[in-house]
Amino acid sequence: MCPARFRRRGGGGLVVCLLLLAVGSAPAQAQLPARPRKPAAPVAKAPAVKLPAADPPAVRTKLAQAASLASAFKDSEALAVYQDILKTVPTHYLALWQAAVLSVKIGSRYSDETRKAAYFDVARQYADRALLLEPEGGESNYALALVLFNQATLLPAGARLQVFRDIRAHAYLATEKRPDWPEAWQLRGRWQYRVAHYNVFERLYSKLVLGGVPTGGDSREAMANLERAHQMAPQNIQVSYDLARMYIYQGRRKKAIAVLKEVEKLPPITSEDLVVSRLCRKLLPPLVRADARREKRLARQNPVVPATAPAAVPTSRPAPSDTLSRKQ
Repeated sequence: MCPARFRRRGGGGLVVCLLLLAVGSAPAQAQLPARPRKPAAPVAKAPAVKLPAADPPAVRTKLAQAASLASAFKDSEALAVYQDILKTVPTHYLALWQAAVLSVKIGSRYSDETRKAAYFDVARQYADRALLLEPEGGESNYALALVLFNQATLLPAGARLQVFRDIRAHAYLATEKRPDWPEAWQLRGRWQYRVAHYNVFERLYSKLVLGGVPTGGDSREAMANLERAHQMAPQNIQVSYDLARMYIYQGRRKKAIAVLKEVEKLPPITSEDLVVSRLCRKLLPPLVRADARREKRLARQNPVVPATAPAAVPTSRPAPSDTLSRKQ
């Protein structure tokens, strides 16, 4: 409605009235400028949890068969079963790292470097595939560190030092993720001792070409890790042999003798155990003779004086009394 004061003014008032009606009927958004809206904050989505797929019954049966063969020290047969599983399930994590470890064990038995290298190359492929599936897995990192450690024995000096530099991360991660695994501590201790005893040329090459000597190489820490592995697996002849040799290198003869005498009581089960047991028997007699010579030398330098019995002190008899007794 137009106000009465504008209707009284005639034509001019009518025009003003129409203008007021037009402005009043305009939408509210046309009168006030719209404020820019802030973009809504993105809602963080929870990461998708990747659940492991259950193995089919046929795969579970083959896994049990392979584990039984491996516990019976039939490594070649167990490796064949794991390889059969990988034909069906190429991304099976357990089969991959187990196949890598078994390939290294089998390849280490050959004296021919060509056959060794062939098995180590296949093991490297299995370990790399396992690491792609579980980059932080203790088993996959142990498998790759084990492969690299054995491959380094077949490489020239420069390539060997580069491989030893790469082993560190995998060996440390394996013990971090699987602290209950004695083989992982054994491998870490062997790597630490090897790096701690780089010669002058190896240290110089590492500093000039590889950016420095790998950190972590320490003889005491290596010995502590091997002692930990020995406590976890006192029946493992290979661990005992490595620990005894480290004691010998560090001049701890008595501890080495104690470990080697323990190995004499262990029955060898595999062919590798038999070889290592014979090596332990060869180490023991020279250590015992050296220890006996040392004891004799110490005995001559510090002769023990036999303790003599104290001289008997004569008991003094009472002097005869000058007075007479009643009877006398």
